[in-house]
Amino acid sequence: MDFSLTKEQKDIQKAARKFAQGEFDPDVALDLEKKGHYPFEIRKRACELGFIGMQIPERYGGRELGLLENVLVVEEFCCQHSGIGMALSLSDFGSEMILRFGSDDQREKYLPSITRGESALSLAYLEKDQGGDFTSFKTTASRNGNGYLINGKKSFVFNGTLSGPMIILCQLPSNIRPIEKVALIVEKDTEGVISSPTGGRVGMRMVPMAELTFTDLKVSHKGLIGNEGQGLTLLMKFLNEMNIEAAAIGTGIAQGSLNLALAYAKQREQFGRKIGSFEAIRDKLADMATKIEIARLLTYKAAWIFDRNYQNHTVNYMAKMISAETALEVARDSLHIFGGYGYIVESKIEQFYRDASMVDIIGTPGGADKGLIADQIIGKI
Repeated sequence: MDFSLTKEQKDIQKAARKFAQGEFDPDVALDLEKKGHYPFEIRKRACELGFIGMQIPERYGGRELGLLENVLVVEEFCCQHSGIGMALSLSDFGSEMILRFGSDDQREKYLPSITRGESALSLAYLEKDQGGDFTSFKTTASRNGNGYLINGKKSFVFNGTLSGPMIILCQLPSNIRPIEKVALIVEKDTEGVISSPTGGRVGMRMVPMAELTFTDLKVSHKGLIGNEGQGLTLLMKFLNEMNIEAAAIGTGIAQGSLNLALAYAKQREQFGRKIGSFEAIRDKLADMATKIEIARLLTYKAAWIFDRNYQNHTVNYMAKMISAETALEVARDSLHIFGGYGYIVESKIEQFYRDASMVDIIGTPGGADKGLIADQIIGKI
């Protein structure tokens, strides 16, 4: 077993760290966070250096690298700044569905603008009142001549207010059981779409999130991804991959939180001693570092397995679940080390804590992870 990265992977990791340290200006980040604005200029520079859409083939503007390489970049970005890191990491959210399951025309039409940073993709699959079953949709796509008419609502749509395409998961009205699902792609500015920003969020404020309402939205048959009836299968395959990126986001946020806590513990004095010399603080830091290493190993393993086309979705769910939990626990404990100062916005750690609380909703909704793991290890009873 070889746990070391290749020279190319180390170079990518180093380049991502250098970019984040140089471009994620603290004052700019604080202003973007307060206003809930998207880091357009930083995304543009990240695209120019090939950090966005790394998995996309070169002919579409990507670098044709593996998921592990993408994980390394996501982790470094989120470690440097959770808000900007999440916004950049999710700017191509859903592009894998086009890349892996779309037609040649769809890839040619949509992927180059994503890698250039000219558009951001959205994946509309979550709805209100789904309960524990996020795969049941009320949004419908009725056949209409050479295309479809979409009616319904989608919630928690990442990049929902940014220009670019969106993939919508719908059910086809039918008496067939199970009900067939379809994945359709269309531009967000098409007539029949109303976008309502989702404001007032605890974290992930730099990621534009929206509720989308569809009223007789026309989509050409050319917008169908895969075949009719494959929508749910394609969504789950994408989420299997996205869970690993979500795990990298969580691991990066956890490491960034620990870095802040370590720096503070080394310089803050109490009773004439650095607080990092107190046993209670040292024990807490040791626990945090251990949890992060566990999350990182699971995340890297999941990415390594995916890049080799091995079928082991259980590890993906485990990596996402553990990393999301670790991000929140480490950010919380780091904030406690800061004491009252940690609750001040300028301290930065409070943002890591707020953003850590949102990792759970990326990919498969957090409440579903344990059930999916149980399905894999004991089956459905």
